[in-house]
Amino acid sequence: MLRYFFMLACLCIFTACERASELTKSPDPLGDFSLGYSVVVAPHPVAGPMSRPASDDEWIAAVKKALDQRFERYEGDKLYHIAVSVDGFMLAKPGIPVLLSPKSALILNATIWDDAAGVKLNDKPHQIAVIESLTTKTLIGSGLTMSRRAQLENLSRNAALSVERWMTSMMVEKRWFGGVSKSAER
Repeated sequence: MLRYFFMLACLCIFTACERASELTKSPDPLGDFSLGYSVVVAPHPVAGPMSRPASDDEWIAAVKKALDQRFERYEGDKLYHIAVSVDGFMLAKPGIPVLLSPKSALILNATIWDDAAGVKLNDKPHQIAVIESLTTKTLIGSGLTMSRRAQLENLSRNAALSVERWMTSMMVEKRWFGGVSKSAER
């Protein structure tokens, strides 16, 4: 589990934060994808050092809600299922603003299933690590400015966005969801 938190530390240092895109605009094309169902489990998530507590049920509900909101917008011709396992998290506690203001983070694994074929599209689960969105509230430390619930929801939305980006890249690289049309590749 230490490697997860090492990855999170590196992610916090080297990755720019980006807000989850607005769900009100139409989504970027995702081939023939249509959400069958999303399944979220949290069999043994590890809380990071000095993390606020969160129950398995809270993670399951928040991540499922974020996935459903993001992927129910797609109206492709084939059903696919998204399976996610919440593996680790860190919900920042209040600290000294700017000097000691830990960032919230979430680690999960995702698998996509083709309903008609009854097979997984990815043999091994794809690991995703996200940190909280950079906002005026999180700049000085989300532990000071956000409730535990707000942090959990922020991370869940960012995780759903990261799953969507990964799926889009797999559509191009591995021709998932019918691949990309020749005109779109140019």
